[in-house]
Amino acid sequence: METTRRTLGRSRIEVSALGFGCWAIGGEWAAADGSPLGWGKVDDEESVRAVRRALDLGVTFFDTADVYGTGHSERILGRALAGRRDEAVIATKWGNRFDEATRTLTGSDTTPEYAREALTASLRRLGTDHIDLYQLHPGDADPEAGAQLRDACEEFVREGLIRAYAWSTDDPARAEVFAAGEHCAAVQHACSVLADAPEMLALCERLDLASVNRSPLAMGLLTGKYAAGARPGAGDIRAVPPAWLSWFGEGGAPDPAWAARVEALREVLTSGGRTLGQGALAWLWARSPRTVPIPGFRSVAQAEENAGALAQGPLDEGQLEEISKILG
Repeated sequence: METTRRTLGRSRIEVSALGFGCWAIGGEWAAADGSPLGWGKVDDEESVRAVRRALDLGVTFFDTADVYGTGHSERILGRALAGRRDEAVIATKWGNRFDEATRTLTGSDTTPEYAREALTASLRRLGTDHIDLYQLHPGDADPEAGAQLRDACEEFVREGLIRAYAWSTDDPARAEVFAAGEHCAAVQHACSVLADAPEMLALCERLDLASVNRSPLAMGLLTGKYAAGARPGAGDIRAVPPAWLSWFGEGGAPDPAWAARVEALREVLTSGGRTLGQGALAWLWARSPRTVPIPGFRSVAQAEENAGALAQGPLDEGQLEEISKILG
């Protein structure tokens, strides 16, 4: 079985089995109350080098959002892919409003009118004439609004502005609303060895959708570096974690209960010469043939390590069973 490539659901869009998430390369941005929503300071030149290195190593799928860095992530990704657009599959998201001047999130907007406005702006920032996978970002948006936006996305497909679309949500019922559309190809949802998503994976199997996995490394917890004493810096969302971010405590220290689970899994995940993070990615590939994990990155070194997981492939059935027993 081919383990380094995937097809995005019912579309004919082929991607690498590993994608790269571009939240971190957007740099610093904040909520209206000033709390950080980015991952701290970033070196744009290193980000560009990292994207290009990923392409060289066979990673073709890049997931961003218009709100990441309030437009900055899309601009950097577009710059990195200039001259190599045909080698890449670009996914981005919309549904949040923001102020680029102050790098601040200002609210959400799930109207069809804003969807077109946001799409036009994303195409401009990315420097492309089409987006391969266009995703609704607010995961808890009203399902009726979702149905209208699904229809708007079908119109965008007819116009050649996008090739396929998806909802970024952890709710299978909402994902199913979008899946009723002919050109819905995926659902983006949280999934990792620490937080399985059996209902969503079953839905993807039933409706022929790709499972695009955000937080596949538990926002860095599954890399092991925070257990070794590293801490997120200023301007990093993990240093002042919102309520939904359970992996880290105040100040960015790993949550003790989650950290203990990571340590319990370390031996299995690092078998065969894998790093801890590579093992976590290998678990996702073994979990379902539809998964496309999208770990974040900020450097060439991180791009190289994550891409190295492709050569190792998925865990085997015995390793999956051992992990199930450990987690109880």
